[in-house]
Amino acid sequence: MRKIVAGLFISLDGVVEAPETWHFPYFNDEMGGAVQAMMGEAMLLGRKTYEGFAEYWPTSTDDFADHMNNTPKYVVSQTLTSADWQNSTLITGDVVKELTRLKEEPGGTISTTGSGTLVVSLLREGLIDELHLLLHPIVVGSGKKLFEEGAQIPLRLTESKTFSTGVLHLVYARAES
Repeated sequence: MRKIVAGLFISLDGVVEAPETWHFPYFNDEMGGAVQAMMGEAMLLGRKTYEGFAEYWPTSTDDFADHMNNTPKYVVSQTLTSADWQNSTLITGDVVKELTRLKEEPGGTISTTGSGTLVVSLLREGLIDELHLLLHPIVVGSGKKLFEEGAQIPLRLTESKTFSTGVLHLVYARAES
């Protein structure tokens, strides 16, 4: 059975939006290794993250470009009508049913990065096997937060590591009720 592993950059005040504007001063080899370890054999992306990635990666010469372009991608969206970036499959309709089916197939980890709205919905449905939060020692002050006011999703800490930059790598699993 495949696992779905989610990884997000997050600030002390819970912001996950636009990490490219606040997270780079904390990025080092330790974080790079953690991010690389989260990369799966397939990617799961929400619409906004997919659109941003599909705009950047096909023409990128970045070290990760081959991985990003050649890895199978599953794109969850109720508004897109196509997913044209190479190796992309659009998932619409009953997302829970389709992702449950994908998890039951043989194969490796399906990873998701960014896609905060998708991650929260999958946590609620019990479809995320591991949630990796790279908690940065910064208060961003504004932006989209990972969890909405009033959201309650019980989680259990399974691992933690402190990087030399002060970033915490926290790994959670869904707590059994």
